[in-house]
Amino acid sequence: MLPAIPALLTERLIQQYGEGLAREIEAGFVRRPVTLRVNTLRSTPEQVMAVLENAGIAYERQSWYPDAFVLPGVREDAVQSLPEYEAGHMYLQSLSSMMPALVLSPKKGESILDMAAAPGGKTTQMAALSGNAALITACEKNRIRADRLQFNLDRQGASRVSVMCTDARQLNDLFRFDKVLLDAPCTGSGTILIAEGEQERRMTADWVAKTAKTQKAMLKKALTLLSAGHEMVYSTCSILREENEEVLNAVLPGMNAEVVPIDPAALGLGAEQLLPVIVPGVVCVKPTALHEGFFVAKIRKRK
Repeated sequence: MLPAIPALLTERLIQQYGEGLAREIEAGFVRRPVTLRVNTLRSTPEQVMAVLENAGIAYERQSWYPDAFVLPGVREDAVQSLPEYEAGHMYLQSLSSMMPALVLSPKKGESILDMAAAPGGKTTQMAALSGNAALITACEKNRIRADRLQFNLDRQGASRVSVMCTDARQLNDLFRFDKVLLDAPCTGSGTILIAEGEQERRMTADWVAKTAKTQKAMLKKALTLLSAGHEMVYSTCSILREENEEVLNAVLPGMNAEVVPIDPAALGLGAEQLLPVIVPGVVCVKPTALHEGFFVAKIRKRK
């Protein structure tokens, strides 16, 4: 028997999107093809293409992000068994989770804070996008997860990342960063799976409210640490406004900050792949057979 979608999630989706769209969203809670990102610190897309072809693994390269590949018809272990995977030439990562780092667009010489970095997918992606030339501080408060983060950084060759085993909210307010990535802890409401073997998630109103409270505190801290006139990205793998637009609306006015519009087409997204939003310029990705539900906002701290 397939596990049910949490009743509270269904209720919130209907309240937020209406019953018709809510049912479409729930139909997108399915197992997706394996996707990977080429680690350009170790390899090139062409080299990874050759590896996949030699292994008999079919792939589809993504035009909106040439380092991203969809692998229809295989599971993760087919990739994980490749020597090149062990050597850090590629990283298993969902298409949606590749978007925040692309929107942030890290550059050489920039000082960047990754506030909730483990297990390191977005951290290593930022290192690759900057050619290993950005100075990245990666925070993770859990020691086991911080160790896993360091392992992935080492394997991917992300050598200019400093791991801090700390809650980013405890950083000294005197720190300043050119850019901040806050991929905030969330309910994961965009990543539910309806599949055999998937355990039903527990979701309560108290948990959602507590999560949103944490997100607001972290976003306020992020904007405190961001240099004036600079930009950050706030993202979650949730499709609930309470964790997304409502967090922005609660925090940005008091922090002298504004939303910078994102072009969905630059992320390979058409209108049919987007959910309606109440804050212009943000992106909420609809759960589909290819994409996890995901929210991304680009924010500028005014001078």
